[in-house]
Amino acid sequence: MAGGIRSLAASIRSRPGVQAVLRNLGWLLASRSVLAILSLFYLGFAARTLGVVDFGRFALITGASQALAIFVGFQTWQIIVQYGVDPLQRGDTPRLARLLRGCALLDLTGALIGVALTVAILRVGAGPLGIPPDLTRDTLIFAVIQLVSVRSTPLGILRLRDKFSLSALADSITPIVRFVGAGAAMLFDPSVRGFMIAWAAAELLTAATYWVLVARSGDLGLIGRARTGFGQLVDENPGIVGFAVSTNASATLGLSSKQFPLLLVGAAAGPSAAGIFRLAAQLAQALAKVSQLIARAAFPEVVRLARTASPRRLGRILPRTYLVSGLAALAIMAVVVLAGRQVLSLIGGKTFGDAYPMLLWLTAAGCMEMIVISAETVLTALHRAGVVFAIRAVAAALMLAGALILMPLYAASGAAMAVFAGSAVVALLLGIAARRITRVSADDEIIDG
Repeated sequence: MAGGIRSLAASIRSRPGVQAVLRNLGWLLASRSVLAILSLFYLGFAARTLGVVDFGRFALITGASQALAIFVGFQTWQIIVQYGVDPLQRGDTPRLARLLRGCALLDLTGALIGVALTVAILRVGAGPLGIPPDLTRDTLIFAVIQLVSVRSTPLGILRLRDKFSLSALADSITPIVRFVGAGAAMLFDPSVRGFMIAWAAAELLTAATYWVLVARSGDLGLIGRARTGFGQLVDENPGIVGFAVSTNASATLGLSSKQFPLLLVGAAAGPSAAGIFRLAAQLAQALAKVSQLIARAAFPEVVRLARTASPRRLGRILPRTYLVSGLAALAIMAVVVLAGRQVLSLIGGKTFGDAYPMLLWLTAAGCMEMIVISAETVLTALHRAGVVFAIRAVAAALMLAGALILMPLYAASGAAMAVFAGSAVVALLLGIAARRITRVSADDEIIDG
């Protein structure tokens, strides 16, 4: 046993890329561990203080705001990592500065579009979403704060420069401020508005922290001095427009689909059902967060590996990542099966224990995607983001159809079942696509050789 451990340690030491991924993942896990622990408290504060109906309204407001922010926002952190590696390695500072400024302007444009859409949506859709008139203005303010607090560009800058410890520090601001703010809301303003203020403060302070860290690194000065011409930016980074559009579309389908079932439940069954569904979804997402951490930690290294390693090597790495992710998914699922009902009741009270069946389906959905998250990372790094988008689109359509069919039969649990069906399709198709693309690329490499 000791010899095997020493051999594994030696293998890791001999592979700088693996060491970098593990180091990055360590910082992300440290940050997310803080978030996971504190989230149990601040969600409990909100659920127990507001009750099922008002917690449902609060969930619908925050969920709709997050979905809108995802819809109009671009994954500029992926753009920065994908296209920033080359100028960074070459020491081409002007080119890197133009890329960073272009991504920052893209984030700003998305935020402004989002603000306009928010105003239009609230004028016609506040009632169906269960938002009472006295909360409409507060909802608008909250959504605007969510949109302008976008931090994808500074996140990408820190990850490009392997400053995962700093991004972990910034991410930790969100749960800490929510925890403190939720406690203050319980004492001084135990209402939906009070908790919205706490969540909005967390978004603003987290975004401010990110930009302060970027300013200290000197990259904010690069953004300010750069003169970005769209034509020059496109010429310097071939394929950047397609990459930006496809990654945005994939993220919109992937992340918004986690909010859409909540909105569907709220519209069909009311705020009370939405509140129960939200707590189950939040807990399931927290437990399955490992998949996102693995992807974010690995993406910079996969981009570098894709530039130097053969497709055949990438194809050999994938099955090993499936095995590791699969074991982690099984462990998470076992914990939920054994203790999920008790945790739901502990956080929100006995009423929320009814969300246990939804929790099982939603956790299983997260685990399915967790197993093949490395496949999506490899496909994106190999400039196959369009394939990922197509897969996400098929899965989203299936989830929507499944929700419409199953909800009349199983109520909110039907929406959870539909989410699982969509995730299962994503997992299957991503695995097949990654295998085929790495195999075809490897065959082409042999022929060219």
